[in-house]
Amino acid sequence: MKSLHVLHSEAATGWGGQENRIFKEMCAMRTAGHHMEALCQPHARLAQCLRDEGFQVHTLLMDGPRNYFRGVYRVRRLLRAGHFDVLNTHSRRDTLLAGVAGRLAGTPLIVRTRHLAVKPGSLLSYTGVPHRVIAISEYVRRLLLDRRVDPARVETIYTAIPLSSVVECSSLRHELGVPADAIVVGCVAVMRDKKGHRALIDAMAASLLRRPDVFLVLVGDGSPLLEELRAYVRARGLQDKVLFTGRRSDIPNVLAGFDIFALATEQEALGTSFIEAGAAGLPVVGTDVGGVPEVVAHGVTGLLVPVHDQDALENAIRTLVENPARCRSMGRAGMRAVRGSDRFTAEGMVRRTEQCYSRWLKERTQ
Repeated sequence: MKSLHVLHSEAATGWGGQENRIFKEMCAMRTAGHHMEALCQPHARLAQCLRDEGFQVHTLLMDGPRNYFRGVYRVRRLLRAGHFDVLNTHSRRDTLLAGVAGRLAGTPLIVRTRHLAVKPGSLLSYTGVPHRVIAISEYVRRLLLDRRVDPARVETIYTAIPLSSVVECSSLRHELGVPADAIVVGCVAVMRDKKGHRALIDAMAASLLRRPDVFLVLVGDGSPLLEELRAYVRARGLQDKVLFTGRRSDIPNVLAGFDIFALATEQEALGTSFIEAGAAGLPVVGTDVGGVPEVVAHGVTGLLVPVHDQDALENAIRTLVENPARCRSMGRAGMRAVRGSDRFTAEGMVRRTEQCYSRWLKERTQ
């Protein structure tokens, strides 16, 4: 298809799965030959990350009525001057600002991407402002349809993960002083209450105390929960068996140091950590919540348990810890599911995005 001029807008200033998706999508679309620019708040981490990659980033404050009206005027002018084919918004605030500006500027296609695993509130930023909506999982799409968003206006495009080469020899165990023949259950997730780190510690406590060869490694950061979890582990006498690494940038190397991946998340729009674990050939234990069942096949690539069911979580982890052959079988199945399909690849995400943009632009001109 012809090269498109696309402007992505994001009002959030922190960094999480939503911002990571925008970053990866812009990089992949640029590689495919499209012209990509971004609109962020001046202090947003996404703005700096995109600049570091050579993207043009426009900034404006989006808080408060005064900034809103100024912003609509500025973005309308930006959209007209840049001759953008597509404006892709990502949060309610920037949709109501940039999206309205796009309507005033006559931007051919305004798309809203929905990232969250909760029922949307106001429908204005899904039906009144954008022309079409992208959901990052079928679960998220169903939440929109339950709020009576027109199914013909919503498409699912899964978030991609980088498919790097499988790491044959990880440095993780040496760094942490964990024996090469130990069984390591690992979790990679930002330290937030909804990620279920405390439940995971509790579920593994008996195995950690009973078996000297079993360890739990928690990868990620986030104050104040990280400090609270460290104190909780010390209070339970597990400080030698539950190991914290903080934030890591070498996730393929980290995953290669695990035997099992486990995440007791309470809320998940998709669960890219599970996808990355599958790509690394790891069996997974997760919660049957949100979009997780779309990426983990229960009994095939891992085990899913009901959210907040501690007994089920403990039993699932123990089942895999005590059955290495089943672990290997599930790990191989997970690797085939992720690496044998383009569902979660950058190329697949770009292809589906191009198809949606192209079809929607054609529908808008008919």
